[in-house]
Amino acid sequence: MYNLFMPVFTPIHFFDESITVGWDSPPLYEKTPPCPQRFTWNGTNYPILESLAEWSDFTRKGRSARNMRPEHATVATRRGSLGVGRFFFRVRVQSGQVFDIYYDRAIKSADDRKGHWVIYRELAEVTART
Repeated sequence: MYNLFMPVFTPIHFFDESITVGWDSPPLYEKTPPCPQRFTWNGTNYPILESLAEWSDFTRKGRSARNMRPEHATVATRRGSLGVGRFFFRVRVQSGQVFDIYYDRAIKSADDRKGHWVIYRELAEVTART
């Protein structure tokens, strides 16, 4: 059901580029981070004023989608597994812009196991028609 008090957003720009994020206190669990307090993208700092929404996606893709027993895959879809999953955050920054950013837990190589932060897209608020 549509909530009249919930803002509706539509994508206006897609980026899918790396960003650097920061917190005043580092997160307790690096692989399940909370919403950051700021991010830097293309040399510009973006202080985050508020988190508008948060969600996660633990869907296994490609070859890793076929390498688990079905009962284990069901659990992994809810909780995630090693190197699988993304944590999404819809944030409003100080300039008033709204972005979707995410933390990708994917391991890129044996030397790069940390995961990466990405700016996914910019959104615009849609005014409701009556």
